Amino acid sequence: GQDISPPLSWSEVPAGTKSFVLIHDDPDAVPIAGYVWDHWILYNIPAITRSIPENSSAGIEVTTSFDTAKYGGPCPPDREHKYFFRLYALDAMLSLKNPRGKKDVESAIKGHILAQAELVGKYNRAK
Repeated sequence: GQDISPPLSWSEVPAGTKSFVLIHDDPDAVPIAGYVWDHWILYNIPAITRSIPENSSAGIEVTTSFDTAKYGGPCPPDREHKYFFRLYALDAMLSLKNPRGKKDVESAIKGHILAQAELVGKYNRAK
């Protein structure tokens, strides 16, 4: 409930990596087919980065489903949800002017992905 981002780290970065993109979302949040709740979107994370400490950021944050450009923590109202963290290694820095959300970032990374990793966590509020 405090919107503190978790610590994240990675290794085995492919040669030629110029930046990273991190997308954190929850496909269980909204019962509308195809809609996913976006919790955190970062792009142009520097290629030398191997971790993001707890309660901090890296790169440029993009507006999420919370209508803010920062981390929004889990708070499922109904049941256990799956929370995806997807990290993309890119062969470029992205040139985005006022990205409006995840779709703009996902469009920009097409053709630039060298590798990707995924971490899935499950969370349910204590009753």
